[in-house]
Amino acid sequence: MGRLGRTGVMSWRRLLLASALLSSMAVAQESAAPAAAAAPAAVAGASAGSAAAPAVAWPEPVGSKAEIMPLVTQSLLLDLVESGNRAIAVGERGAIVISDDRSNWRQVADVPTRATLTAVSAVGNAVWAVGRDGVILASSDAGEHWQVQRKDPWQPPGADAGPSDARHGAPLLDVLFLDERHGFAVGAYSLFLETSDGGATWGERKILAEAAPAAAAAGGSGKWTFSREELKIEDESEPHFNAIARTSDGSLLIAGERGSLLRSRDNGANWQRLKLPYDGSMFGAIGFEGQRVIVFGLRGHAFETDDLGDNWKELATDTELSLLGGTKLANGGVALVGANGLVLLRRSAGEPLRAGAIDPAGALAAILGIEGGGAFLVAGENGIARYQPR
Repeated sequence: MGRLGRTGVMSWRRLLLASALLSSMAVAQESAAPAAAAAPAAVAGASAGSAAAPAVAWPEPVGSKAEIMPLVTQSLLLDLVESGNRAIAVGERGAIVISDDRSNWRQVADVPTRATLTAVSAVGNAVWAVGRDGVILASSDAGEHWQVQRKDPWQPPGADAGPSDARHGAPLLDVLFLDERHGFAVGAYSLFLETSDGGATWGERKILAEAAPAAAAAGGSGKWTFSREELKIEDESEPHFNAIARTSDGSLLIAGERGSLLRSRDNGANWQRLKLPYDGSMFGAIGFEGQRVIVFGLRGHAFETDDLGDNWKELATDTELSLLGGTKLANGGVALVGANGLVLLRRSAGEPLRAGAIDPAGALAAILGIEGGGAFLVAGENGIARYQPR
């Protein structure tokens, strides 16, 4: 898929959640006005037969404050996290909503970006959210107040910043903090960012180039490894990193486009390349006890490993609906959500996944357990809802 400009990045975000059409409205609406405003200026300049009219200055969503939306809990929300006793959801147009009782929600009033937020991570009361235009927000009080730690909006060709680069404006798609200081953010074009000071500074690493192929899982056949050539997707050798997860033993795993995987056994200092026995994209990853990980994504595919990716087994999902979010449960259990309101649930590692659904059947992007009663919070195309398995 060649290099993407602003429209391409938006299309890729739609592709990531395409099976559910989760983000089409969010990214399309955010840039419709700038495109419409620029067109009349160009026409006016051409008709005058002289110098083109000045370009219309339009504030970047990433640099504009989020607006208060009366129906925010019914809008597109893409991730959920717990920070202390509080639940936090993030989504389109910089929306951040919080709840202390999992029933009553309020929108945070002073969020310093209107960029769509795709993922959120918390360690105690410290919270980070990431999203479009490479934005990273941070809060030190469980989501009440936020500040921008990083942003990297797209630059058109000829801009003062130099030639256009697809990495400018590339969305960040997941964030994970190991503690209040050490964290990672991943996104399009193998974008990998790391901080060791709580996000005061973020450094970019080319971990795909750094990574060595892992040893083959079976008899040196190499079937679980891949080369840079094998990673090429229509002349693109930088697969999008969609998710990052950590296991209880401190290992890390990144899941991404076309079955690409990377793992680290030393808190991200060194990485190894792996490959799933399936070429489709994985949209999520969940770490469990030991070295157990579940990855899930395109067309209902989900895989589980007990050895951090040396060997994989496919989980029976009995669906071709794409899986977009998930959370771990006690005893190796897991809950996954996806298109058409799909919920897959297993209460322990030895059980099969059992299907349920939420009505109305909008696409679901995230799920979070609620203590007591076995209920869940889900978030997605239709906002936040409570789900009680039968």
